[in-house]
Amino acid sequence: MKVLFMCTANSCRSVLSEGLFNHLAPSGFTAVSSGSFPSGQLNPRAVSTLRALGIDTTHLYSKGSEVFSDSPPDVVITVCDKAGGEPCPVYFGPAVKSHWGLADPSNVEGTDSEIQAAFDATVVQIKKRFDAFFSLVHSALTPQELKRELDRIGEL
Repeated sequence: MKVLFMCTANSCRSVLSEGLFNHLAPSGFTAVSSGSFPSGQLNPRAVSTLRALGIDTTHLYSKGSEVFSDSPPDVVITVCDKAGGEPCPVYFGPAVKSHWGLADPSNVEGTDSEIQAAFDATVVQIKKRFDAFFSLVHSALTPQELKRELDRIGEL
């Protein structure tokens, strides 16, 4: 199963999701991320946060939809923060779609430790959702049931 994590700039939350997903995923699952308006650069704190968790970041980069044009995803998850008034990208394809909003830790201001705490809290939330996602019996779910489960997980 191929999962696409989308946000606007593809520099922080979707990249954290891609890196964590590929690090934690069982065999047969893979993730990619993209942005509707990719910034062309990764948030340095997102990269250092992943590296501190022992996650290889060498293949991560800010990218647009060209990354999956030859291999469409099975599932698309947007991670923009609708509550923060951000526009969420739209994927026009047959994939199962869900929204897992995340507040942008790169918008946090404060001391270095306060900013890192925001990134760490985002990672904890992402991991909690992935634990729920990986515990699903994917082969037993119809696309509609998977959508319902993904939406439920997005509320965690």
